[in-house]
Amino acid sequence: MKDSSEYLEKKAFFDSLLTIYGRKPVLEALEDLSVPVHKLHLASSNRRDQLIQRMETLAEERQIEIAYWDRKGLSRISKNSRQDQGVALDLALPHYGRAEDFLQKVAAPEHKNTYELLALDGITNPQNLGMIIRSACAGGIDGVILPKKGCAQIDPLVIKASTGTLFKTRVLRCDKLAATLGEFREAGAQVCGLSSHARTTLKEVSSNVSTIFVLGNETHGVSDAVAAQCNELVRIPMQNDVESLNVAVTAALISFRREI
Repeated sequence: MKDSSEYLEKKAFFDSLLTIYGRKPVLEALEDLSVPVHKLHLASSNRRDQLIQRMETLAEERQIEIAYWDRKGLSRISKNSRQDQGVALDLALPHYGRAEDFLQKVAAPEHKNTYELLALDGITNPQNLGMIIRSACAGGIDGVILPKKGCAQIDPLVIKASTGTLFKTRVLRCDKLAATLGEFREAGAQVCGLSSHARTTLKEVSSNVSTIFVLGNETHGVSDAVAAQCNELVRIPMQNDVESLNVAVTAALISFRREI
């Protein structure tokens, strides 16, 4: 029993790790003392220039473990050998996990509370991502579903735009958003895609059932594959012939829809 609990604790910890790479992003994260860092990874073939020495010094000052790898070893850590520049960094985000684990938890018979999530479909601007996370945190949204591909990923720009709220917000990663939304639908959640052409307004969406609001790409909106998984499309009423809002503003309106 003890071995099982220890395994689950270790698994939860490693699931919470987010690896960033590239010299500038890693250095910025190390310099920001508010960013919780687990381990610094460096390629042993790196030339020890001022930038690498600065990273090593910061890691030592913050008592962060440094691991040295050959190029193949580092590429397994970064998963992007072409752009990692011989550097990677594990961030220990306390509320970073997998959408499937969250779904398993809320689908359990003993879990009776409803939840609200934001799902991001092709949000490519890091500043928008950071501001969406900030609004979700401030408005009490239960989590943000972030696909591994097709969206901006968490990096120092996102952390800065979130003004630290990233470390208080549940971020749920998934491989393919459409498939993940389908699983949530099967578990009883209603999935609402935002569209300026929808008949249903945001105000008309029921608060009595678990809901996922899907925010689409800044230019093209919700993709066809993801729209096919939505129970319905909803819109925010506009006046004065305004067609749409910035996606981060839309996220804020959704996050606070029951509070104002």
